[in-house]
Amino acid sequence: MEEKASREGYILQASGISKFFPGVAALKKVDFRLRRGTVHALLGENGAGKSTLIKILSGVYPPSEGEILFEGRPIENLDPLKTRKIGIAVIHQELNLVPEMSIAENIFIGREQTNRFGIIDYAEMNEKSRMLLARLGLDDIDPRTKVSDLSIAYQQMVEILKAVSLDAAVLIMDEPTDVLTEKEVKRLFAIIKNLRDDGKSIIYITHKLDELQEICDEYTILRDGQFVASGLLEDVSKQDIINLMVGRELTDQYPYAPCSDGPAFLKVEHLSQGRILNDISFEVRKGEVLGLFGLVGSGRTELAKALIGASKPDSGRIVLNGSDISIRSPRDAIRNDIFYTTENRKKDGAFLYLSVAFNTTISALGSVLSNARLISSRKEKDSVDQKIDELGIKTPSQSAEIRNLSGGNQQKVILARGLMINPKLMILDEPTRGIDVGAKTEIYQIINHLKKEGVSIIMISSEMPEILGISDRILVMYQGRISGEVSRENASESLIMRYAFGEK
Repeated sequence: MEEKASREGYILQASGISKFFPGVAALKKVDFRLRRGTVHALLGENGAGKSTLIKILSGVYPPSEGEILFEGRPIENLDPLKTRKIGIAVIHQELNLVPEMSIAENIFIGREQTNRFGIIDYAEMNEKSRMLLARLGLDDIDPRTKVSDLSIAYQQMVEILKAVSLDAAVLIMDEPTDVLTEKEVKRLFAIIKNLRDDGKSIIYITHKLDELQEICDEYTILRDGQFVASGLLEDVSKQDIINLMVGRELTDQYPYAPCSDGPAFLKVEHLSQGRILNDISFEVRKGEVLGLFGLVGSGRTELAKALIGASKPDSGRIVLNGSDISIRSPRDAIRNDIFYTTENRKKDGAFLYLSVAFNTTISALGSVLSNARLISSRKEKDSVDQKIDELGIKTPSQSAEIRNLSGGNQQKVILARGLMINPKLMILDEPTRGIDVGAKTEIYQIINHLKKEGVSIIMISSEMPEILGISDRILVMYQGRISGEVSRENASESLIMRYAFGEK
């Protein structure tokens, strides 16, 4: 077996891997093979089994069935420490860094370099970190810099450096470009290519299918916990991959429902806030999707937070359905039938260790589900069941912790929470970030349904195809101001990017 693995160039093999949880078969007889010196895309919809397979390969879960070979040898009784020792490192989507420690301290945390007296040798750690940074083309970064002073992109690089410092032969990257700008993505890709050229093998998990041809060599697709296909990426098209992932043909990834020419529901006039927002004026009509685009730091999320009372503008006027309103807090926003979904559902949106039911009803307990200050358990249960059915939320039960749901289903629960208050305006901040192509289409259908019901929608998105495909009208922000407005009919990627860079 070892000779065969060596001959075929596989560094990591998983054969017949199954994983059973109470009442759920997360993986069923899955095969996976990783060649030396390649970038291998692990693809599938949310809930397909990617995360479970990665947790098995990294020693977090033991497999219920199957065999794992590393460099041709069977490995058993894995745990995270053992996998790191043999040469498998995971770079998680949620960064695992200590903000108040330096880059060098984070790289060597738990493996601190010491002198002959047993005292931590910071000079040696800094020098080794400097060499690692130079190896990845990051000579401009001082290893003594606090992680809290770094951008998200550079924090991601520190996570990669931690893995490289272990001299891991296999690196697992989970959605590494999820929060990066286009420039930062190019830099990350250059680093990945350098690692591959150094003989490292990389498992690359992403929902951004446009990245595949640029950075990946091979692919494996899972669906419903089962192996579907694998091969060379050069042999398949993007549409082939989508069809294999979802098990059906998605002929229209961005279903669009025309909006009726309704009256303005929200008017914002001359809204300003320090250096963050500068004289913002716009309106949203009933039943309209207003796309809001801009590069990182343009002020999109800051505008959303000002509208819902999470921050206080210095000046300006907000008119809702013809009446001036003052929104001092998110609670005021909900009282005015405005609901906001955050761009980071795991950090700011979902109560991860609480139930689907709690996460669905928390915003509506006071106004919708209570009677004389008492919550009706029956009414709450029926309402949650209704939303689970309406939105097609896949969950074992209402009592399941939301953290155990796929990303797409978590997002549906957050949307269900908003629908519980019967909103007139929904502000959706990156509504499809980190979810697969099939779940995205389902989210777009929910948005279309809300349009037909007359709900006004502001959709903030960094994905150009999404903005172009779903919006009725597009506003572009640059350095805290509206730099351009584009109708759906006149919208193009080049025009929107011109405005995004502040050009007229």
